[in-house]
Amino acid sequence: MTDDEAVAFVRKHGVVLQAARGPVPSLAEAIVGGPIRGSWWGHPKGQDIYRAAEAVSDSAEVLVCKLIEGKVTYVHRRLWPALVKLAARFQKGQLAKVRNEHTPSGAHRLRREAFPSWVPREVIREAEKLAVSDAEAMLLPVLAPASRSRGPVRVPRREGAAGPTHGRSRGSRRGSRSSG
Repeated sequence: MTDDEAVAFVRKHGVVLQAARGPVPSLAEAIVGGPIRGSWWGHPKGQDIYRAAEAVSDSAEVLVCKLIEGKVTYVHRRLWPALVKLAARFQKGQLAKVRNEHTPSGAHRLRREAFPSWVPREVIREAEKLAVSDAEAMLLPVLAPASRSRGPVRVPRREGAAGPTHGRSRGSRRGSRSSG
């Protein structure tokens, strides 16, 4: 997958996980053609995944955040108005723009730009015109109820509250999905 193809993949799907499994496609799985066992860093196509992830992260068309279960999530520009419209449904940290920065020592440091400071004015204007129902339809995979496998919007439980397990153990894996 070329850099342009990686950005086009995010453009096509709207919301994409960098490498995790979840309710939306994974860029890493699209590159390797299926599920990855273990860390993608050790995969034979790990360098291809890294290069594509950097290209997507560098694109002005893509927001890099931790929208889904605290995992690196790419959101295409066409969906930013929907995120702004429905921002109250998410925790602020989920909507923060994140970026890995290389320090002089070679270490990586995660930089965050708080929501809504990263939001361009034209996106705010688009969000004001957008109907809530249209925004919900645009973000349906992200807003799907937690009863779906590994639901994305997490609401902290009150102390002592027990939630449903949905018949899955914590370590169970999802089946593979088509990325087309």
